[in-house]
Amino acid sequence: MRLPRVATLVLSCVVATTLRAQAHEHGSAMRHEPPTATTAPATATETGQSAFAAIAEIVRLLEADPSTDWSKVNLEALRQHLIDMEQVTLRSTVAQSPVPGGAIFSVTGTGRTRDAIRRMAREHGHMVTGVTWTAAETPEGVRVTVRATNADDATAVARIRGLGFIGLLTVGEHHTRHHLMVARGGMMH
Repeated sequence: MRLPRVATLVLSCVVATTLRAQAHEHGSAMRHEPPTATTAPATATETGQSAFAAIAEIVRLLEADPSTDWSKVNLEALRQHLIDMEQVTLRSTVAQSPVPGGAIFSVTGTGRTRDAIRRMAREHGHMVTGVTWTAAETPEGVRVTVRATNADDATAVARIRGLGFIGLLTVGEHHTRHHLMVARGGMMH
């Protein structure tokens, strides 16, 4: 039986695609030899858990800077700050209410979490640009009022409400600089 030219072309494409897929599957999933040094990554890229990785990043920066004053370096202060970040991020409770021009965030927790909330709200609030940030301590944490600089800017107001408390804490490229300053012995909460 002789196939028409179009059918022959389609059949050829299907067979070629199938063979390529089988070769790819066999090549990536079916190893017959143990991995060798040439198949392993050249260097490790993950330095560990996120707080450990953040500290490792700062250590690399400190070691690369010949002006580092090692007598002032305080990585324990940075570790404590990273613990605060984790407490606020993972263990606090946030209730958000809209207000004209922004939102109020009631951020609460107990013990170490409550104390971390207070430090983070006080320290990081002034780093968020384009908003007014007012933090008042409560028995359980803080009450933070955030308003857009221009309260009539609907996009800015929606951004505040959309980011919420934790999103606003992340705004800006200040964290690495802040962590480096803490590690160098300055800018503590």
